[in-house]
Amino acid sequence: MFAFASSKRFASCYIFPRFLALFLSPPSSPHRRIGKEEEKVEMAGPSGKKEKVDKAGPSGGGKKKKDVKKETGLGLSVKKDENFGEWYSEVCKHEMIEYYDISGCYILRPWSMAIWEIMHTFFDAEIKKMKVKNCYFPLFVSPGVLEKEKDHIEGFAPEVAWVTKSGKSDLEVPIAIRPTSETVMYPYYSKWIRGHRDLPLKLNQWCNVVRWEFSNPTPFIRSREFLWQEGHTAFATKDEADKEVLEILELYRRIYEEYLAVPVVKGMKSENEKFAGGLYTTSVEAFIPNTGRGVQGATSHCLGQNFAKMFEINFENEKGETEMVWQNSWAYSTRTIGVMIMTHGDDKGLILPPKVASVQVVVIPVPYKDANTQGIFDACTATVAALSEAGIRAEEDLRDNYSPGWKYSNWEMKGVPLRIEIGPRDLENDQVRTVRRDNGVKEDIPRGTLVDHVKELLEKIQVNMYEVAKQKREACVEEIKTWDEFIVALNKKKLILAPWCDEEEVERDVKARTKGETGAAKTLCSPFEQPELPEGTLCFASGKPAKKWTYWGRSY
Repeated sequence: MFAFASSKRFASCYIFPRFLALFLSPPSSPHRRIGKEEEKVEMAGPSGKKEKVDKAGPSGGGKKKKDVKKETGLGLSVKKDENFGEWYSEVCKHEMIEYYDISGCYILRPWSMAIWEIMHTFFDAEIKKMKVKNCYFPLFVSPGVLEKEKDHIEGFAPEVAWVTKSGKSDLEVPIAIRPTSETVMYPYYSKWIRGHRDLPLKLNQWCNVVRWEFSNPTPFIRSREFLWQEGHTAFATKDEADKEVLEILELYRRIYEEYLAVPVVKGMKSENEKFAGGLYTTSVEAFIPNTGRGVQGATSHCLGQNFAKMFEINFENEKGETEMVWQNSWAYSTRTIGVMIMTHGDDKGLILPPKVASVQVVVIPVPYKDANTQGIFDACTATVAALSEAGIRAEEDLRDNYSPGWKYSNWEMKGVPLRIEIGPRDLENDQVRTVRRDNGVKEDIPRGTLVDHVKELLEKIQVNMYEVAKQKREACVEEIKTWDEFIVALNKKKLILAPWCDEEEVERDVKARTKGETGAAKTLCSPFEQPELPEGTLCFASGKPAKKWTYWGRSY
């Protein structure tokens, strides 16, 4: 057993040789950090796990501190490349979500809710520039309205949740909870739209929806209730509707690439994969290299005139003739957060892009014995004040019941983009040390130029995270020409780009032939930016003349 004397701020402790070995393990070691611990009680640390802990040694001054929370184990128990599902669950549980007592439902904690709010602020401002107005429709849908559009309800029927009781009494007519709001909103579009002067009608609502998923609920990615925005617009002409579809899709691309630093492909969904009841669907598609699965990031649909016909949404044109409107619907959800976690997280935990991090910079004091502790604390507070004044989201961590090393690990797990350390030497040299979360690079920076340097660093981190993610995604893309090449690439978890004849039956056949425990392959999207398709190129699956290049793969 070894005894360690600490600074004035931390009690001395005894440590067993096996714990010393853990402490001295290299950074790549899977061992978790061990800190000061309480006398044989069960308590939850930042990892969220309860552990039995041993009695701490005597304090340096012979007196025991009262009511001070002790340090506990901190770190992930699995590596991202070894068990992706368990890794993802552990990262999410560290202050992003909490599991609820109803399966498939999750509590969004402030750390994740702040990300959603930042995206909300950006997107809401952009759609208002397009003259879209916010509204709110009820959560409940009557069966008659829900079932009015046959193809639409068939697409959602297995996921619809129903309210059947009021107290202990059965309802005379069950009421559905919205899985989406086309059938909720469009009866009132028919009421509000009479003539061409009522168009365009552009509404959006920020709300929750319920889809009673039964297979593999996953935090953020696939849950029974989630937050989203859904826009519903009506136009006099198809040209107006087509234009808006692409404008909204570009905003979704910006959310992913400019805010979340996640590369996506913009493209058209196949007839089998388009929105039920719609004319065509466009999407932004992400890809997770670790699992070899695509993720439909957001969708912008042109509904055509199908819903207008079902709900009698007509208008009188300038010639006095009656016409049906052209409609769009578009949405993105909290799934965006899950895609970000999967893309950027590492074996230390979450990595947040600066643009969506609620705390972009954390400032941590690093005092030791006989140091000017108060001076260091004052420097930390002054640093945060200067950064905050410049519009940087910064916080200091002055808690005196955790060691600097424990704080480093805690904030790394939470994904804060930049850490600033201030110790006695930094105070003496009028400098700070910066440590990047994305690549671990450390720099000593004069305090006089700190604000400008931090701004520059945050921009570099944002760009680097996107570039690294893009390189990883592009390394997974494999262009194939034949069925045999397709199967090899699929088994290697690739994002497959293949020539296709664009026939629905062929896609259904590919799904059937690749169905297995890990799911069937399907089309993800046909990219708008099409590579050259040489004359005579054949479909990889049918041998018929190919009409386009399409991304294929397994998906969430």
